[in-house]
Amino acid sequence: MLTLPPSVRVYLALDPVDMRRGHDGLMGVVRSVWELDPYSGHLFVFLGRRRDRAKLLYWDRRGFVLVYKRLERGRFKVPELRAGQTRAEIDGVQLAMLLDGIDVARVSRGRAWSPPARIDSAAKV
Repeated sequence: MLTLPPSVRVYLALDPVDMRRGHDGLMGVVRSVWELDPYSGHLFVFLGRRRDRAKLLYWDRRGFVLVYKRLERGRFKVPELRAGQTRAEIDGVQLAMLLDGIDVARVSRGRAWSPPARIDSAAKV
């Protein structure tokens, strides 16, 4: 199970990336194409042309970490694209489903719960 704090954003490349690229090549995509800071601590996800391989890149205070996953069967299912979009922002749950080969677009989510408004106890007196 993949658990990320809410402060970590996950950016998914919608265009295929050459899987021969390493830390520096993928960091170049983050900087020049997406115009984002690769040192932010956010997670950047790249898929290969066949969509059966994924690389995750992030900064962990002492260096870049590159995680590589290859599916033995099937393909990674990406969310629907809008015209001109080069990346999508997904959350940690969607990333975990994506890496498991689950089609994120077909999963329906319930409404998020939020606590009721705080009632000030002093106002009741």
